[in-house]
Amino acid sequence: MEHTVVHIKKGEARSLKAGGMWIYDNEIESISGNFENGDMVEVVDFDGYFLGHGFINTRSKITVRVMSRKRDAVIDDDFIEMRVRNAWEYRKTTVDTGSCRLIFGEADFLPGIVVDKFSDVLVVESLALGIDRWKPVILEKLKKVLAEDGIAIRGVYERSDAKVRLQEGMERFKGFIGEPFDTKVQIEENGVKYLVDVQDGQKTGFFLDQKYNRLAVHRLCRGAKVLDCFTHTGSFALNAGIAGAASVLGVDASELGVAQARENAELNGLSDRVQFLCADVFDLLPELERQGEKFDVVILDPPAFTKSRASVKNAVKGYREINMRGLKLVKDGGYLATCSCSHFMDPELFTKTIREAAASSHKRLRQVEYRTQAADHPILWAADSSYYLKFYIFQVVEEK
Repeated sequence: MEHTVVHIKKGEARSLKAGGMWIYDNEIESISGNFENGDMVEVVDFDGYFLGHGFINTRSKITVRVMSRKRDAVIDDDFIEMRVRNAWEYRKTTVDTGSCRLIFGEADFLPGIVVDKFSDVLVVESLALGIDRWKPVILEKLKKVLAEDGIAIRGVYERSDAKVRLQEGMERFKGFIGEPFDTKVQIEENGVKYLVDVQDGQKTGFFLDQKYNRLAVHRLCRGAKVLDCFTHTGSFALNAGIAGAASVLGVDASELGVAQARENAELNGLSDRVQFLCADVFDLLPELERQGEKFDVVILDPPAFTKSRASVKNAVKGYREINMRGLKLVKDGGYLATCSCSHFMDPELFTKTIREAAASSHKRLRQVEYRTQAADHPILWAADSSYYLKFYIFQVVEEK
């Protein structure tokens, strides 16, 4: 393969120079040498100063994703094993590894790929052409380093079915890598058992990023009446139940999600106290308010209302509305747990939106704590997309 060099425009690639991993198409002055999309290239500044090695794809606005900043780095099997081993050692130190995110793309210096571990099953999502070529090696090295700690992986499933792959010139794919296995996988987190559907569940099957946020609501829920909105497969609702809530209502618009939530409640022996309803949360909350319902704890865990900068304005309206409605259902002195999983809804904007919702509903908020995603989804400074989850717990007080 001929040596290919990407030359950056003068004054550009500020994000990369600050510690990020991406080079956008409009930051590139020229490309010298022959290449195929997905190949490794060298990146230099306008004056020839070396910036990094990365893989190129001219079909994507993110034209280069950097793999290493060391001039003498060789991106080979040994390099991939080093990255994978570092990722695993970090997780062993920071989180419960029974089920966790093993590889978190750019934040683990393997841009464009995510690998989740659910008990003894791996689920991989590959979103960039260059890293897709290294996918078999990444999975092989993961199995190797896990085996060294006595962890045998019985199967791998790929969930590379996101639309963003089309922007990379890649087809969407979903299916087994290797031998088929039962895709309903039982895991345990915070003392709660779940059946995770790695084949048909959202994303890779389960949202591991809220693990310790779910644990944080335990102490609030003992003996409480709890409402969990956008419950998905019941995770916050079941954590409330296992913590000793008197009653829990979990709500989601997905019939499949609610069916799985009920199955999980039965698995944990919580069906008597944890109930689930298939309904649109935006329709249900005003109805509960009209009925005079009040809850000790209200949990709002909505899907991302925006996945682009262009739709942030509408997303703000959605977050303001849902928080205002949720606040009106909290008893005086009760608690609201609320979050946003959209990277484009930055912490300042999310905070401002909650403040406006509190003013509109004539509630005063006392912040209990602010949290982000679990440590197996590390936030890489300067790689802004790695910081996406904002999670607040407030005590809600009536204005008196």
